[in-house]
Amino acid sequence: MTDISFYHLLHQPLTSALPKLLEKVHGAGLKAVIKVGSETRMRELDDLLWTYSKDSFLPHGSMKAKFSDQQPIYLTTEDENPADATVLVLVDSMESEALGQYDRCLEMFDGTDQNAVVAARTRWKSYTDAGYNLTYWQQTEQGGWGKKA
Repeated sequence: MTDISFYHLLHQPLTSALPKLLEKVHGAGLKAVIKVGSETRMRELDDLLWTYSKDSFLPHGSMKAKFSDQQPIYLTTEDENPADATVLVLVDSMESEALGQYDRCLEMFDGTDQNAVVAARTRWKSYTDAGYNLTYWQQTEQGGWGKKA
């Protein structure tokens, strides 16, 4: 069964925290799908992953580009996994009917947005009731992660 980790953003926005997590995923030789809430967000993250650091970038593609089956990191608004990724990243309070396709799911939510917090709590309860193995990480002031549950 898919392991699900919640990442509670408190001190840095998604645009700062996501590339760091994706570096770890990619560095471990894993592929990831990032499911976003809109095409606008997808374009924003697409640009970000090319430019977030002057010393590196994260190879990726989106549902709007060619060769989706060859992308180590894939951005989409849909439940699709063309490159057989093992990690799913959900942002923008997205949900997925395809959790079973992945070994791990990273739920990233904005702790400064009360609606996002309520939605994350609802998903936590739903996942608990379904028997998933859950962990909860809270962002530190330095931008790292502290395991809370």
